[in-house]
Amino acid sequence: MGRGDLTDLEWARLEPHLPKNTGRGGRWKSHRVIIDGIFFRQRTGIPWRDL
Repeated sequence: MGRGDLTDLEWARLEPHLPKNTGRGGRWKSHRVIIDGIFFRQRTGIPWRDL
């Protein structure tokens, strides 16, 4: 886990509110990676294309 990423406790509180990856259209194996990437972008200010 990198600096600024969600802790296990924070993730446990957030995960029930996210959509489930079931059936067609589930394109991410882990929502946690996506959310940590969004937080990284917000912290650093890098352009989306560089993420």
